[in-house]
Amino acid sequence: MADALLETKGLFKRFGGLVATDNLTLAIMPGEIHALIGPNGAGKSTAVAQLSGQLAPTAGQVLFEGRDITRMPMPTRARLGIARSFQITSVLKDFTTLDNVALSVQAHQGHSFRFWKSARKDPSLRDPASLLLNDLGLGPRADIITAELSHGEQRQLEIAMALAGDPRVLLLDEPMAGMGPEESTQMVAFLKKLKGSRTILLVEHDMDAVFALADRITVLVYGRAIATGTPDEIRANAEVRNAYLGADDMVS
Repeated sequence: MADALLETKGLFKRFGGLVATDNLTLAIMPGEIHALIGPNGAGKSTAVAQLSGQLAPTAGQVLFEGRDITRMPMPTRARLGIARSFQITSVLKDFTTLDNVALSVQAHQGHSFRFWKSARKDPSLRDPASLLLNDLGLGPRADIITAELSHGEQRQLEIAMALAGDPRVLLLDEPMAGMGPEESTQMVAFLKKLKGSRTILLVEHDMDAVFALADRITVLVYGRAIATGTPDEIRANAEVRNAYLGADDMVS
């Protein structure tokens, strides 16, 4: 197996007496979609926050391409190529879909303090933004004001904005949160377009989506990884079933 692109070794995160991350060792391989699942309160978002640099671990290491980035701040990690989307959508709702992505291109080019009007006129910003939207199937929505997009489309747009910087790793924290079945299906199709061409860590409660997308899955319980494997291996794992209190539909 190739070397991990992003990994943790013996990671701990404590909040007072609460252990939110418990000796977590995780390896995300180049080009894979690696899902992180577990019951509510398992520490999934806390783990993602430590990978992105939003939170500093109490102990342990975070490595990127073998380089220790444990104490590296979030903006520096972003420049290395680690991008994150959050549970709550953060798009500019008074701007068009294309405007949002063009502004993201502008920010990643190091011109975030230029006036936003430049992003509406500059072909060096709008052309790559248009290409990205077309690649991801959002081209027909390019000129729509973002506030008029559905919730699912806004989540897709947020991911497109994260991709504007051509990240090496994309950390997706519950991209299907708040979606109905139809929108979840659309998001799965959207993410499948990225499969193989992007390295993704996916935190998600929708098990149908996880098993449709993931190459490998790690299961967290109380901050501890109890299993890592392929979807078939996780489905067959008795400890995983017990952790979900016998809820077979969580792993079927």
